[in-house]
Amino acid sequence: MSGPPYVIRGSVSLPEAELMWRFSRSSGPGGQHVNTTDSQVELRFDLANTKALPPVWQERALERLAGRLVDGGVIAVRASEHRSQWRNRETAAVRLASLLAEATAPPPRARRASKVPRGINERRLREKKRRAETKKGRSGRDW
Repeated sequence: MSGPPYVIRGSVSLPEAELMWRFSRSSGPGGQHVNTTDSQVELRFDLANTKALPPVWQERALERLAGRLVDGGVIAVRASEHRSQWRNRETAAVRLASLLAEATAPPPRARRASKVPRGINERRLREKKRRAETKKGRSGRDW
């Protein structure tokens, strides 16, 4: 396949040489044509042994995608929603690139706890007291 380079993030993209493609017959309806074409695509990428990703990204991806890895560090993506093999190849490559982009993204910044302003706290306590008074007034002790 010599499609566009599938960018993961920044200047890093999926290396064509490290992608392993496998084709098979798709399931589902399609008439006689479906019995003769291998339109389902399985794209495999050896995440554990790649040189295309920076080491930090690679560690992060291996950790985050641990549940999806097969055969000792290989990530597999399948696509069979289109009738044409070419479109399924495009879909699988885009899906793999976005999966890797998500897995290699830096962790979110830690949330800094902020102090509740005194005015807001006082207003909350005033409101609580007012509600308590209202409810207290509903009890029929003084009738």
